[in-house]
Amino acid sequence: MLKQLQKNIIAEIEKASELDELDKIYKRYLGRNGELTLFFRSLKDLPEEERKIKGRLANEIKEKIKNALEEKSKKLQDSKKEDLTSSTEGKLKKEWFDITAPGEKFKLGHLHPLTLIKREIIDIFQHMGFSPVEGPEIEDEWHNFDALNIQKDHPARDALSLGKTLYLKEEIPVKQKTKGKLLLRTHTSSVQIRYMEKNNPPFKIIAVGKIFRAEATDASHEINFYQVEGLMVDENVSVSNFKAIIQEFFKRFFKKPVKIRLRPSYFPFTEPSFEVDISCIVCQGKGCSVCKNTGWVEIMGAGMVHPYVFNSVKLNPKFWNGFAFGIGMDRLTMMKYKINDIRLFYSGDLRFLNQF
Repeated sequence: MLKQLQKNIIAEIEKASELDELDKIYKRYLGRNGELTLFFRSLKDLPEEERKIKGRLANEIKEKIKNALEEKSKKLQDSKKEDLTSSTEGKLKKEWFDITAPGEKFKLGHLHPLTLIKREIIDIFQHMGFSPVEGPEIEDEWHNFDALNIQKDHPARDALSLGKTLYLKEEIPVKQKTKGKLLLRTHTSSVQIRYMEKNNPPFKIIAVGKIFRAEATDASHEINFYQVEGLMVDENVSVSNFKAIIQEFFKRFFKKPVKIRLRPSYFPFTEPSFEVDISCIVCQGKGCSVCKNTGWVEIMGAGMVHPYVFNSVKLNPKFWNGFAFGIGMDRLTMMKYKINDIRLFYSGDLRFLNQF
């Protein structure tokens, strides 16, 4: 089936005579809901051996299709340039123009570093079988706190003292039904709750989105930033599964092997809970100012999903278990590009942005 699909796609690419047609072909097969993309998502349901064989074949076909699209695109662009040159030369013979007049310099845009990293993270997790999901940035207390076992007296929920939550006025219109006060979500864990309310296990999802906290801004803190939230639920999921997946993610993200370690911690929505450290990518674990001479850098929080959370979304914790994790995407971007101030991402300073 895949080989035949490859032949059909290559044939369509060869027949294309316009760049718009190539764009449509790309979206039809490799876009977010493209035929080949959907096939990749279905691999998680196959037996391991069959998944490896079909996954390898599908990746090879994907690369061939991308190469064919690039080659055809270059041909069409070169053809248009030749036509334009020929047309221009004809006009020059008929019309006079001032060759000393300065030409216009085109200003080409490019992607923000956070957008680049967001796309890379989603791509890595998709290749490991995780499906990207989204949720509202305006949340209610139940999805943001109650369903996650964050009690009423938890400091994070107190907007007047130690809390970091930004509450909204009740009259602000929202499309979804609300349970409790409205607020700007403080983590993307609320996306997991909304997904589990409407979907039955097993599943692997990844949520990347903006979150908001009443922080005092400095080089490492911002009022709004991005978080990567992951969730895997099945009948027999263990910490070993989490460790293998997250270690593979860091290896692909930093383009080199990275050691990790788990330290016991506490989060209301996971039990057991742990902090995850990675070996310092600057000094390779030898000790430097970045890792405070420890050789390790704290990178994320994680744990096994608390039974209370499963009960909140009407899933039986006797049958299902899973792990969840959260990573600050801004922090990952800072580590990868060696950026020392998180405020640069939101400054709008073109001197900074033009470097990417």
